[in-house]
Amino acid sequence: MPRPAARVILAFVTLVIPSGASLAQGAAAGLTSADSALVGRILLAEDARDSTAAALAEGARHADARVRELALRARGRITDPKFVQRTALAPLPPPVAWDEPTWRLRLRALTQVREDCAALGRALADESWPVRMRAAALLREPCAGDTATVATLRGWVDQASATTTASAVPWQGSAQALVALARLHPADARPRVRRVSTHAIWSLRQYAARAAGVVADTATLRTLARDADDNVAEAAIEQLAKLVGHAEDATYLAALDGRGVQAVRVAAIALKGSPRPDVAPAARAAFERLVALDNASARDARLALLDAAGLPPDADRPPTTRLTLSRDEAAEAVALALGREVRVRVTMDPASGGGSFVVRLRGDAAPIMGARLLALVRRGYYDGLTWHRVEHDFVIQGGSPGANEYVGADRYLRDELGGVSHARGTLGMSTRGHDTGDAQWFVNLRDNRRLDADYTVWGEVVEGMDVVDGVLEGARIARIAVEAGRRE
Repeated sequence: MPRPAARVILAFVTLVIPSGASLAQGAAAGLTSADSALVGRILLAEDARDSTAAALAEGARHADARVRELALRARGRITDPKFVQRTALAPLPPPVAWDEPTWRLRLRALTQVREDCAALGRALADESWPVRMRAAALLREPCAGDTATVATLRGWVDQASATTTASAVPWQGSAQALVALARLHPADARPRVRRVSTHAIWSLRQYAARAAGVVADTATLRTLARDADDNVAEAAIEQLAKLVGHAEDATYLAALDGRGVQAVRVAAIALKGSPRPDVAPAARAAFERLVALDNASARDARLALLDAAGLPPDADRPPTTRLTLSRDEAAEAVALALGREVRVRVTMDPASGGGSFVVRLRGDAAPIMGARLLALVRRGYYDGLTWHRVEHDFVIQGGSPGANEYVGADRYLRDELGGVSHARGTLGMSTRGHDTGDAQWFVNLRDNRRLDADYTVWGEVVEGMDVVDGVLEGARIARIAVEAGRRE
């Protein structure tokens, strides 16, 4: 980060954290305005990955242990991309401990009976839809002789084709049933795949593409590869490439002009090694178009296009400027680092089940990321977006403007690893590699401590974990707002 930004922090931290303010109010008792300014410079050095910053050495010699620890942690994060250890630092408070819902234990147990068709059939009648859908996802060809199971799947799929929205079967159940039916009874699935492929809900068309791949319905896949929704097109192209390879290169080439980077990416992957002479120039042209977007999170698509064009990955041209802290964000980061408690309430759309949950930012672990996320929340970035990825015994993930893994914020966020483990109820930041936070949140539904070395924990659920547990794929966020009275 350029040096003028450091002067910005020095000029205004005194307005954020007055000397002598109490810890209960989110400030740091006993620190002067100059100390607060030093904290700002330490955070700035960490975010800029500047190991030569004088603030690190100054902070390491400071009389106050809190400032020393911030300086030591900053140096660790700067010098070690996988920094997670706090052995030389005071431990941070653990996150709230949440009991698991009983249905998740039943869901988890299905893995042990995945070869037992009768047990999976019984699970299709479980009171919890996540358990039912997991059972459907585990069904394989040996269960095709279970007529009751097949009839249940048919019923779920047929409700997806109805015009009413008052169905007892959520679309997610219909979608899982369609793919399961394709595995068990392709003849029954084929006409249903074609019918669902024109459904008004794009997510169902996406699952229709996956099911079409199972039953080798290339005609339907060819149509879906041109779908108006890029997530549907992505799924269709992926299945086509598996079934017919370069026989559909014309379809993949057409997809290179798509708006969504997810469809462009998978089309580029499908075109790699094509014998057509027009592939390389088309891939290079698509690459130049994505470069012009100036969006960091399009990196995976750019790299796939370079590969299709026969060019090395180091030919990539990512945005030359990175996200910098604004005056307000920098002030927020200092305040979070020195103890200010901030909570945000995530309110779900009534059509997605409603309810809300509250997230407390862990400014003691990730103050810079917390400040940047608060800026996004305040400008309404997340309002109306969805939880596009739901794995009921792992995480829910959302906050993508494209409702997928490959569309995120146009500038990456730095990692702030270490301090808080990925326990159930904590929130992490999605990345595409080190220091590539794309502003997509994920909530840990179980303890996922293996994620500690790669993903930043920046918050924890403190209220409404039952709402989090009940989120289904595609559930929509109505709004996210800072909780009133919780800034200080």
